[in-house]
Amino acid sequence: MNNKFFERHVFCCTNQRPEGHAKGCCASKQSVKLRAYMKQRTKEVVPDKKIRINASGCLDQCEHGPAMVVYPDNIWYSYKSEEDIDLIIKEHLLNDSIVEKLLIKK
Repeated sequence: MNNKFFERHVFCCTNQRPEGHAKGCCASKQSVKLRAYMKQRTKEVVPDKKIRINASGCLDQCEHGPAMVVYPDNIWYSYKSEEDIDLIIKEHLLNDSIVEKLLIKK
């Protein structure tokens, strides 16, 4: 019996820090808008897969922001545009291929 509610969870940082904060924040880099876009596009493009697009507090990757992590894969991405989101959906969520150029590397 498969007890999985979702195959993947995508956590998108939407943290808002005070303006001028030294670390910056993902919300000031359009993360809220881009997460909403990803949620809608995922529903349209991947309706048969069980993928949950979640809002997240700080993922402590502020300097790379906006940042997301895909679980259970433990893959961290930095994205800047709807085109980046489309690439993550197409390559990672649909085809199980890591988008190397968007990876946050340790």
